[in-house]
Amino acid sequence: MAVDIRLPKAGDSITEAFIGQWQVKEGAWVDVDQNIVVIETEKAAFDVPAPVAGIVTKILKKNGDKALVNEVIAQMEPAPRPAGVAPAPPAAAPAAAAPTGKAGGHVMPAAAAAGASSGIDPAGVKGTGPGGRVLKEDVQRAATSAPSKAATALSGVREERRQPMSIMRQTIARRLVEAQHNAALLTTFNECDVTAIKKAREQYQDAFTKKYGIKLGFMSFFVKAVVDALNLYPSIGARIDGTDLIFRNYCDIGVAIGGGKGLVVPILRSAERMSFSEIELAIADFGKRANEGRLSMEEMDGGTFTISNGGVYGSLMSTPIVNPPQSGVLGMHNIVDRPIALNGEVVIRPMMYLALTYDHRVVDGREAVSFLKRIKDVVEDPTRLILEI
Repeated sequence: MAVDIRLPKAGDSITEAFIGQWQVKEGAWVDVDQNIVVIETEKAAFDVPAPVAGIVTKILKKNGDKALVNEVIAQMEPAPRPAGVAPAPPAAAPAAAAPTGKAGGHVMPAAAAAGASSGIDPAGVKGTGPGGRVLKEDVQRAATSAPSKAATALSGVREERRQPMSIMRQTIARRLVEAQHNAALLTTFNECDVTAIKKAREQYQDAFTKKYGIKLGFMSFFVKAVVDALNLYPSIGARIDGTDLIFRNYCDIGVAIGGGKGLVVPILRSAERMSFSEIELAIADFGKRANEGRLSMEEMDGGTFTISNGGVYGSLMSTPIVNPPQSGVLGMHNIVDRPIALNGEVVIRPMMYLALTYDHRVVDGREAVSFLKRIKDVVEDPTRLILEI
């Protein structure tokens, strides 16, 4: 009796997804819980395991096709394992047992095709997928950094190379354009002196690391500062719903992270209740699992405000784009020693430019400027967080 393979539910707000890459062909025998297809949504990619052991008789949706939640995308016929076929590891095993991030990992079919078109050997590429699997994006990054075709274009040989956009990149592009078209976006800037944070990290880093097993970074200070500012100016965390404004009495802070398949924004749920160590541990975990493609849809759904740190890539200044339906996003930037006037003297201090992009339909300019100024004040004097002043 045929067994239907349906598109699983990937989140409360997700009603459809794309077939990213079939990992088996029609007629192939697969073991129960063996990953058979990669599904891509607007936020993440995940594997779908086989519900039974048997033969894949029909593939109803091809790579790149769109499917609705619960729609049948393939069919299987239960069958015993053929003689000579070794059992496959369960779906969760590669991520837990296989080596990660090493060259020579399992090469996904899309990665092999990308390697053939770019002249890159996927077997020698560092894989960022679950269990160290080499993804198409890994090969594309290797092709971009390799002195191959890109170098020949600069050495006198004129040519062009066409590269299909991934489903996630297409979605990112669409949502960014929608944000520009559907919201009244405005950006305000300020700068902050991070001397106090640097001194706190230097003074307490060893003790913090020893106690919590994680380093004290800059991001936890900024998350705390954002939570404090949202408490004073709640409209920054509000969203539009028709002709109403929805206010939340909690702070679900999205943290933009560059993952293996592109930019993802996992959420720190109820960040107002989190300690510095809990924030640092959560962000480190998000970053690791983003590179492995193991973030769940639930972890990236929703959010009241987003923080994006372009400074880790060396950005001095930028205008971040709001992640709808949120109404604000904070852009952090590179820390640079600059001369500033302080108490009538010129001194050198570690300075960071801050940018707040907000939806002017929800937030007035006075509130936006005051919100960013509050973040600056808290970052420059973190004692305010303890004294609540």
